[in-house]
Amino acid sequence: MHYTDMSREELVSIQKELMHKFNEIKGKNLKLNMSRGKPSPIQLKVSYPLLDTVTSESDLVDENGVDCSNYGCLEGIDGARELLAEMIGTDKEHMLVFGNSSLNIMFDQISRAYTHGYLGHAPWSKSDKVKFLCPVPGYDRHFMITEHFGMEMINIPMTADGPDMDMVEKLVANDPTIKGMWCVPKYSNPTGITYSDETVKRLAALKPAAPDFRLFYDNAYCVHDLYDEGDNLIDIIEECEKNGNEDIVFEFVSTSKISFPGSGIAGMAASKANIADVKSHLHFQTIGHDKINQLRHVKFFKDMDGVKNHMKKHAEFIRPKFEKVLSVFERELGDLGVGTWTKPKGGYFISFDSTLNCATDIYDLCKEGGVTLTSVGATFPYGNDPNDSNLRIAPTYPTVEELEEAAELFTVAVKLASVNKLLKQN
Repeated sequence: MHYTDMSREELVSIQKELMHKFNEIKGKNLKLNMSRGKPSPIQLKVSYPLLDTVTSESDLVDENGVDCSNYGCLEGIDGARELLAEMIGTDKEHMLVFGNSSLNIMFDQISRAYTHGYLGHAPWSKSDKVKFLCPVPGYDRHFMITEHFGMEMINIPMTADGPDMDMVEKLVANDPTIKGMWCVPKYSNPTGITYSDETVKRLAALKPAAPDFRLFYDNAYCVHDLYDEGDNLIDIIEECEKNGNEDIVFEFVSTSKISFPGSGIAGMAASKANIADVKSHLHFQTIGHDKINQLRHVKFFKDMDGVKNHMKKHAEFIRPKFEKVLSVFERELGDLGVGTWTKPKGGYFISFDSTLNCATDIYDLCKEGGVTLTSVGATFPYGNDPNDSNLRIAPTYPTVEELEEAAELFTVAVKLASVNKLLKQN
């Protein structure tokens, strides 16, 4: 029975029961931090052999004879370009390999737009106003970058197929100050939604009023399937080329949650013109990135089959955690009408929406009970969730046993916050 259908007397009785339950859990003195999507120690352990792939002088030369211990190879070694390109379904000619962080590449790409512009267009710093489209709920660090550069962020609601494309098409076609859009196309952070074929094709066919508009296409979870039958994402690079729109997209990929979060490799796929433009700046920025680490990854994974087998091991660790959280949510909240949540087939997050718009109260109760979640509002630009509804659940780091306790606390917090709000309204 939905809480909204209950009498005040029934709600008061339930409130007393929930307070008792909450105090019981609080007495356990839980100390769990679920604010970030971090791989667990056991996930990292399966990558330890990667560190032993380059141990002698002879190991430092790649298959093409490149000495990875010395300068050069600005675009990255061929093996690393091929590996990252295959992960996102394109070819190495579209790929540049950088250092350990795709977020770093995104930041630099926006910085270059401000200082020098793209492909001969005026630097964004010369514009009176720069706007960016932000699918919501979305990735907080994307929003932090755009806010850092002083851009105006425009919320784009997420649907089951990805961002609201009617809204995107209308906005970019009529406003030349809109210079870009964030996208997490597969197992989107935090909703777990994968863009439909139609959405990807419509993105690739955009006709922006700004000639230097770019899709910042962060394909962070491209191989993070929880099940053998994961979601399918078509190649946006190919779709852009079909539309004569090849310069519109920068696609980012990394091994941050595949090998080591701080010591992986990261790359960007783009058109030949965009790659040449980026390399013209890299020429002044660096003589080459860490090719030894690139070589380690190539030797360890070898090819896409190696990546898939590796990620199956990750899925064996992560899948029970997602299933545990979702089973507790369904058991405790399924019939109450107090929230909705996503059931992703991959990625790192579960997105929860309070139907009574009391996310802040839920967050505070969880914190009081010993579980720290991602801050309310983090999944929206400027940290402002207009409905106070969304909470991001990150199940990957704790153990299954810890997650059961955390999920129990969370559901009690959802119920208690919802009852409290209904009693205030009546």
